[in-house]
Amino acid sequence: MLSQKTRYTIRAMQHLADHYGEGPVPLVDIADTQNIPAKFLTVILSELARFGLVDSQRGREGGYWLAIAPIDITYGDLLRTISGSLALVPCASRFAHETCKNCLPETECRVRALMLQVRDATAQLLDGVRLSDPIALAPASEDETMMHPDSPSSLDIEA
Repeated sequence: MLSQKTRYTIRAMQHLADHYGEGPVPLVDIADTQNIPAKFLTVILSELARFGLVDSQRGREGGYWLAIAPIDITYGDLLRTISGSLALVPCASRFAHETCKNCLPETECRVRALMLQVRDATAQLLDGVRLSDPIALAPASEDETMMHPDSPSSLDIEA
């Protein structure tokens, strides 16, 4: 599962990508539009600035913008920058490999073998999608429509 910080970071970066080339985007606009607590967003954007992904300008006309064109940022790069790895277990990480504690030798572990395949498939997908790419929205999950019974996707409409 992605951490809340990672999800907020992705949403903030998507927002900045949507406004690329328009000048500084005020923090409050990002926070309000993306439903991210402003104090947490400040920490996230400061961290992204240290990584060289965003720039900022202080003052009344200030805000944040992408330091790199959205076409040059893949979701894989973004997740690796934020989380350090795409792997679900440390022994399957390419760049932050660690031997798992209380496990079998790596050459005998089928869990590791499976997680290597998951890591590679995840990397292939995320490295092929850029911040500039449109992403089609998915329909609400069944759980979501059950919580909102009046939503159009949960109604049976006869023609």
